[in-house]
Amino acid sequence: MTEPLLIEGPGDDGVVLVTLNRPETYNASNHELHKAITDVWPELEKLSGIRSVVLTGAGAAFSAGGDFTLLDNMVRDLELRATLMTEGADLVRRMVHFPHPIVAAVNGPAVGLGCSLASLSDLVVMEEQSYFMDPHVSLGLVAGDGGVVTWPLNMGLQRCKEFLLLGGKMTAQQAFDYGLANRVVAKGESVAEARSLAQRLGDLPPQSLRETRRVLNQPLVDRVESALADLLAEETKSFDEERFQANLAKGLARSKG
Repeated sequence: MTEPLLIEGPGDDGVVLVTLNRPETYNASNHELHKAITDVWPELEKLSGIRSVVLTGAGAAFSAGGDFTLLDNMVRDLELRATLMTEGADLVRRMVHFPHPIVAAVNGPAVGLGCSLASLSDLVVMEEQSYFMDPHVSLGLVAGDGGVVTWPLNMGLQRCKEFLLLGGKMTAQQAFDYGLANRVVAKGESVAEARSLAQRLGDLPPQSLRETRRVLNQPLVDRVESALADLLAEETKSFDEERFQANLAKGLARSKG
């Protein structure tokens, strides 16, 4: 069985490469991948020699978000739904509190969960053909994590409302202009650029990096602790809404050809 998440390193540079590994589905998140990306953060903390992390996707995408089959199962299986929502909360908190810098190498579309993973990273490198898109609201789900927590801090409330409420695509250049990306690079160059940034971060004096990063992240920590539980509770309810279920059925039909 193919591992849903690949972990390479750390090498001499202290960088660990974490790769979402469902390329045949554009790294859409099934339960195995969702659990793996949630559970990996405390495991990474235990690695000897780790100083930073690069997060990317295998193949042509960073992450296409939630697998439609998984979402359909969550409509009918309340226990699975509760498990995934608990994992979602754990994922956000673990990334926000992770003690080492995280650099996202966005090598293709970053949709839904993909947006969340990138937005929770410290630095973001996007390839010129990549884009962000968070269709939670337009699909019929409350935007319970990721962008709704981080985007207002990074690009301002008005632009955040446009892209979260309407669910449109945000090009790599727009993401750079709006403050959601640090670099835009040519196709195929995101991991190399992200690794270079991750190495530079990891080479910094650890105490000054750690404490400065902690203070910079405090507004994000405050938003997570004040809003995340309520947002995810409301997203849980969204699965019972008729409009969401109708949109999900259309998505499932398209995905099956």
